Amino acid sequence: MVGALLQPVSYQLRQLILQGWQSGPADGPLCLCLHGWLDNANSFLPLAEQLPQLQLIAIDLPGHGQSDHRSPDAHYHFLDWVDDVVQLLHLLQLHQLSANQPVVLIGHSMGGMIATAVAASFPELVSQLVLLDSVGLVTGPEQDTVSQLRKAVLSRQKRLDKRKPLYPDLVSAAQARQAQSDFDLATALLLAERGTLLDGDTLTWSADLRLREVSAYRLSDAQGCQLIESVAAPTLAIVAKQGIELMQQGRQRWQPHYQHLQLHELDAGHHLHMTHSIEVAAKISSFLASYPAKC
Repeated sequence: MVGALLQPVSYQLRQLILQGWQSGPADGPLCLCLHGWLDNANSFLPLAEQLPQLQLIAIDLPGHGQSDHRSPDAHYHFLDWVDDVVQLLHLLQLHQLSANQPVVLIGHSMGGMIATAVAASFPELVSQLVLLDSVGLVTGPEQDTVSQLRKAVLSRQKRLDKRKPLYPDLVSAAQARQAQSDFDLATALLLAERGTLLDGDTLTWSADLRLREVSAYRLSDAQGCQLIESVAAPTLAIVAKQGIELMQQGRQRWQPHYQHLQLHELDAGHHLHMTHSIEVAAKISSFLASYPAKC
């Protein structure tokens, strides 16, 4: 089991600490894995089992898993996650990589969107881009700016009255997660093991409640186009036939705007990297083998 070979990692950014794990050989191609919204680094455990030749670093994004939450006066803006990842990549270059050596970014869902924005704005840091049921970005029409802002402010007010659910044990928390997802209980347990904490005699989710707030703004379509068209890195997208509607829409809207995109479709749900890790790993291995000099 790869779990026995995992090494915990911790990275001090400017304002917070990211927690995660690392697997694979120290001299293997380094791949930084970015999970989806309300998931955590353990979503990449099934892939780590199938990709022992790669050096994988999977982190909990701020507000998720075991990583720090943002300060009490902050919120979770999409572009701030881009800043977090760029800070981390610079740390990796200082301590784990040769000077100016780029890495492979692997992102699922929201993590794929973050990876896309990083690859666009900091191309020197990214050798290849792997997107798991994630194509493009979430954008919004400019005429919705006022209504988007109003919804965001109201959601922040409502959040103050919300409380996290409590569970008597880990299995109960995993069952609640499974009920909202497309995977079995064993897979839900992987996320619950890293994504829960003790609250007295019960368990609750460690994720920051502010993650559920409505975004105060969205990038415009024109801004999204500029970012995606600026991705110079070779890109692999593995999309799910039974994925969520938002990702299906993103594929149709943004696929033509990538410079170098290989796209494969699997008969799977949104968490295909967990439920179909063998097939996903094979696609990733084949893709990376096409660019040996960049790995």
